[in-house]
Amino acid sequence: MIQSMTGYARHELKADWGTAVWEMRSVNQRFLETYFRLPESFRSLENPLRERLRKALQRGKVECGLRLHIEHGTQTALALNEELAKSVIASANWVANQASSAVLNPLDVLRWPGVVAQQEEDMDTIQADVIAAFETTLVEFIENRGSEGAALRKMLEERLDGVAERASFVRKRMPEIMQWQRDRLLTRFEEAKVELDPQRLEAEMVMLAQKVDVAEELDRLDTHVVETRKILNKGGACGRRLDFMMQEFNREANTLGSKSINAEITAAAVDLKVLIEQMREQIQNIE
Repeated sequence: MIQSMTGYARHELKADWGTAVWEMRSVNQRFLETYFRLPESFRSLENPLRERLRKALQRGKVECGLRLHIEHGTQTALALNEELAKSVIASANWVANQASSAVLNPLDVLRWPGVVAQQEEDMDTIQADVIAAFETTLVEFIENRGSEGAALRKMLEERLDGVAERASFVRKRMPEIMQWQRDRLLTRFEEAKVELDPQRLEAEMVMLAQKVDVAEELDRLDTHVVETRKILNKGGACGRRLDFMMQEFNREANTLGSKSINAEITAAAVDLKVLIEQMREQIQNIE
């Protein structure tokens, strides 16, 4: 499967302890670069999550952000140490009796260290839920990049059809163009009243044919089309290989244009360069 380096995914997790929202976005980049924005208490997760991204992705600038809201009010409960509370009350009553005072504030008993323990959130559970949400987000993110990649592949295949069509057009037109060039030269010689030896004329025509022969360039264009289709069918991280193929396409299109002796061939060479440039621009987004 072809994957684009451009993608986005968002996943929201709702749990008893609160909510967590993961966001992932990426743009094209020569190599893989990952950036994380995490709450300070979850910084320890950055390296494991970064390694997870490296196993799943090959290229692109990827930004991952986590927004966390822990609902302390719903999760916090009071754990009363009854034995300690009784001991504190007894001691307080004794002190009050010694001081001839019978006033005992229950809140003072509750404030005594150890009488009331506040249950803290289970961070291990929260981290496990956050990591699971990250995995879900990553799956959606990869699917999104795959959808973008499928659209890019369709566009590339259409352009490859155009390249093959233009190459076929030039190949079919070359015999007529060579005959047109021969007749054009003969007409000029006749107008100039120059008599040429038939053998000399044929030799000149052979030399001209060799200079403007584009059969090799057309064969290479066809080969490049076949090879590019193979790369697309194989899938995976193929952006660099496709970029190299565009360089090869450009080389043949430039040579074809330089050998042109006819407006139709020149136009075909220009069309080829336009198609190749369109492919090259889109390939910059392929992983």
